[in-house]
Amino acid sequence: DLGAGSAGGSPALSGGQARRRKQPPRPADFKLQVIIIGSRGVGKTSLMERFTDDTFCEACKSTVGVDFKIKTVELRGKKIRLQIWDTAGQERFNSITSAYYRSAKGIILVYDITKKETFDDLPKWMKMIDKYASEDAELLLVGNKLDCEVDREITRQQGEKFAQQITGMRFCEASAKDNFNVDEIFLKLVDDILKKMPLDVIRNELSNSILSLQPEPEIPPELPPPRPHVRCC
Repeated sequence: DLGAGSAGGSPALSGGQARRRKQPPRPADFKLQVIIIGSRGVGKTSLMERFTDDTFCEACKSTVGVDFKIKTVELRGKKIRLQIWDTAGQERFNSITSAYYRSAKGIILVYDITKKETFDDLPKWMKMIDKYASEDAELLLVGNKLDCEVDREITRQQGEKFAQQITGMRFCEASAKDNFNVDEIFLKLVDDILKKMPLDVIRNELSNSILSLQPEPEIPPELPPPRPHVRCC
């Protein structure tokens, strides 16, 4: 007899019946900060949002100051929490965004393959990197908007040549709109960061970087002093 406690033919659960609890997700082993820089309108926000949310906005508003998103990935058997900072391209925000360079383990420098002026601005951005970023930061140059091939002004060879002049800089072309090479950009950068670290350093950093439940930072660290050694371009 199912009794009055049943509905629709399903037996009622007794008050003492144990319910299986869902296991909480495994906390991240490691946290990395990555920043995206480049001139206004090159698609920095679009690349970040495509990677983190798999979305694309045709008419994104320009970033004011900085914004960030979180994405957790698994590489080399570790769960890695990426904190991706999207910086404003306008020069008036440089004093704000420069404070984020020092703590970045990876830097993605973006230009628009259909706008020569954004490519011509790359040396200016390299000066920012040389002045504020850690010498150990992994660098990746991205030519964005590959979906606009018909309007291309900068050849792939030009992008490759610029990257080759910078020690350790990788180069890739991508399209946030078509979701081409976007995941590859971020995952390869993270893999390069991990691969560059000696095994004992990784173990030490992993053991000391288990994330707490504290909120993500809303303000940058203090502005770092200029780096003594400048990378040659």
